[in-house]
Amino acid sequence: MKRTREMEKGSEIKSAIEELSMLIELKPTGDNLDRTTTVHIPTRPFLNVCNLVIQVLDKIGPTMAVLRQDINQNIQRLEMLCNSDPSIYSNLVEILKKEADEGNARKGASCSKAFVWLARSLDFTGALFQRLVADPGQKMEQLVEESYSITLKPWHGWISTAAYKVSLKLLPDNKTFIDLLMPKDETYDNLKEHMQTFISLLVPFLEEIHSILILYGLDRLKST
Repeated sequence: MKRTREMEKGSEIKSAIEELSMLIELKPTGDNLDRTTTVHIPTRPFLNVCNLVIQVLDKIGPTMAVLRQDINQNIQRLEMLCNSDPSIYSNLVEILKKEADEGNARKGASCSKAFVWLARSLDFTGALFQRLVADPGQKMEQLVEESYSITLKPWHGWISTAAYKVSLKLLPDNKTFIDLLMPKDETYDNLKEHMQTFISLLVPFLEEIHSILILYGLDRLKST
């Protein structure tokens, strides 16, 4: 995943599009979620997308520091298990199945919980981009607050929610954030097109992930 650190300014969204496209290409056909053998979420491309999300959050600034740290820790947790036996854990669903069979999915620092929170972080990113595309003139504070309220807040404890409210004051303005996202020598129209493509790939992918979380009884998991 080191290659993600070498990208040019503003290329994170295009790289995320490539990773999401790869996720779709690597997935086998079959959409029957009652048979877990037909469900495949390639681990490394998924983690690559999450790493790219970290770089987008970095552009929002200190406000997202806690979320960024959580994402990074969850990535590392899944990455370590995948590296222990890539032949088995190259499919994230196999990780969920293993921990469910062992009765550990909802306990401690499980990989299942890491997957849940990474999915929710992607929910937040998708919601933020949807709002930014729909109304680029809206204040950044409102964009982030609305996105947080519908994706992460329902699952956060009061400590996380309180910390988030304080950090809202550290947000950049819209123009600064858009400029940071925009690749060199490209226009806002190009950026908007990239964000729309990213959203069109991310939303159905997340719908499938949340169906899997429901299947394994992880969809209502809250932070402690």
